[in-house]
Amino acid sequence: MLKQLLARKTDFSGADGAHGVALQRTLGPWGLTALGIGAVIGGGIFVITGQAAAEHAGPAIILSFIIAAVCCSFTALCYAEFATLIPMSGSSYSYAYATLGELVAWFIGWNMVLEYGVSASAVAVSWTGYFTSFLDNMGMHLPAVLTNAPLAYQDGHLVATGALFNLPAVAITLALTWLCYVGIRESSGANLAMVILKVGLIVVVIVAGWQYVNPHYWEPFIPPQQGPEKYGWAGIMRASTLVFFAYIGFEATSTAAQEAKNPQRDLPIGTLVSLAVCTVLYIGMAAVITGLLPFDQLGTSEPVVTAVRAHPQLNWLRWLVEIGALIGLSSVVLVMIIAQPRIFMIMGNDGLLPPVFAKIHPRYKTPHINTVITGLGIAALAAVFPLDILGDLVSMGTLIAFVAVCAGVLILRYTHPELPRTFRVPWAPVICTLGVLCCLGLLYWENWYQWLLMGIWTLIGLAIYFGYGYRHSRLRRSRATMQPN
Repeated sequence: MLKQLLARKTDFSGADGAHGVALQRTLGPWGLTALGIGAVIGGGIFVITGQAAAEHAGPAIILSFIIAAVCCSFTALCYAEFATLIPMSGSSYSYAYATLGELVAWFIGWNMVLEYGVSASAVAVSWTGYFTSFLDNMGMHLPAVLTNAPLAYQDGHLVATGALFNLPAVAITLALTWLCYVGIRESSGANLAMVILKVGLIVVVIVAGWQYVNPHYWEPFIPPQQGPEKYGWAGIMRASTLVFFAYIGFEATSTAAQEAKNPQRDLPIGTLVSLAVCTVLYIGMAAVITGLLPFDQLGTSEPVVTAVRAHPQLNWLRWLVEIGALIGLSSVVLVMIIAQPRIFMIMGNDGLLPPVFAKIHPRYKTPHINTVITGLGIAALAAVFPLDILGDLVSMGTLIAFVAVCAGVLILRYTHPELPRTFRVPWAPVICTLGVLCCLGLLYWENWYQWLLMGIWTLIGLAIYFGYGYRHSRLRRSRATMQPN
């Protein structure tokens, strides 16, 4: 049994069409880069930036973004090398399967459900806040019972709020699910258009807002520590774990590997360029909003709007911010709905999930059943739960996956040095080790209840694996047929 749990998958030659209809290869470097930017620029820049500054880091939220970006850059280099070795849609799940064995691969894949599915629900909930604000500015109002979650977390337990469900979050999720269902060309084209619009709007906000920045609001740059995780360096590190959520998704490019025209060349470009662009935009926006308003006033659900509203000369920007936020958050949900079904598809191909998860639509060339399952699951979570509950687990699951990817590059360098690598991590022992240490360091700053929730999530995943995946593993069956009688 232990041998099976540690079994590694080494043959990825049958990725395309081995189990029926193949995915359609339509994405080039620009489309893949847009997927990465589409997944990253959203809730972080429009929601988390202000809250992390107000509650933890102050103006030094800029340092928090830099720390998280450095951690992600080490991991991005490792993803880029893996993408040239294993051009499959399984992302870190497939990479772990090739280096650390089946059980770890399942654990990573199960955590990616958190990264893509649950984070999309959290972003959809954030979308509702900007959407209702946009309607309010136009003189239209939705009843609170249809724009809030029926459950809230107070004093250590769930309580009813009296709301029915979050209708706007459900509506946007189902609309984007339909778009992902009908084809990668259509959904990636819509994402590219949204990325161009939201990046342009963010640049306008940064340039226009910079003229009204008051440098005195940046003093002191690192506020004196007032508690275990409030200001000082402890607050900066805690804020780094929060804004890390903002970077989640840059590796979403690797989930589209089987729809890339030239994955060995284009996937590294898409991963690294998208991370670089997003880091510059995050730092620029963080500097502007903390310079427009004292940082302790930014802890709202719409911190960018709050900062702009403080300056009457920038009232014209409010509309652009809200439109940019709606577009940005929509593209994040869209990319997550693209990514998650492809993880399910690879796990289904490997036998760790039922065969229905491996099906591809004969006309649209998409994992259509997985897309429907993912969309309905995201909509259900967004309808019922508030943002703070949904966001608790996401960063932890992603950090654990990143640790596996960084370690996996080193393992393959020693176990299979002969494999052709069109992209190689420079100074791999140093970069990979720093990547592992950075991710573990950010995990250290997570709260105890997040570890408890992660433990519960892991137990559920193990129950599914040992109840189904272990007995139906395609790798296990192929090895069993090769054993001599």
